[in-house]
Amino acid sequence: MIDFGFDKIALIGAVALIVIGPEKLPRVARTVGHMLGKAQRYVADVKAEVNRSIELDELKKMKTEFEGAARDVEQTVQREVNATTGDLQRSWDDGLPPALSTPADEAALSPPPPDFKHPKKNWRLKRGAMPAWYKQRQGIRTKALSGAARVARFRPRPLGK
Repeated sequence: MIDFGFDKIALIGAVALIVIGPEKLPRVARTVGHMLGKAQRYVADVKAEVNRSIELDELKKMKTEFEGAARDVEQTVQREVNATTGDLQRSWDDGLPPALSTPADEAALSPPPPDFKHPKKNWRLKRGAMPAWYKQRQGIRTKALSGAARVARFRPRPLGK
């Protein structure tokens, strides 16, 4: 940047006072100050934009490195899974070892019995098959009420009406 000492600033001020005159000098000084402020803000904005673009380039570079590492891990895991699957398939194709050929071992390898199924599994269907008059007599709700309707239904009635 330009190096201005006190003596140079005093010389510029004296020349400006003589050339511009004492009446217009404060207005000109204010205008020059505003222009310098705008120039400084513009330089600061350009610096910030350059820094943002540099950071963006670094982030893009880091993203590509991360994606490459993730691809390498995925390929390694896939390779190991394929190798293990191949080993299991080969051992399955070879058959069971002769030690597991007893009837007790074969029973242990048989599939488990089916899960227990509760007899009232279709209670919604059964409840829907009830006649409406029976539901009304037993106090079973047939329609869902919203919160506001429920409050209105159970709100105490005024004594005068």
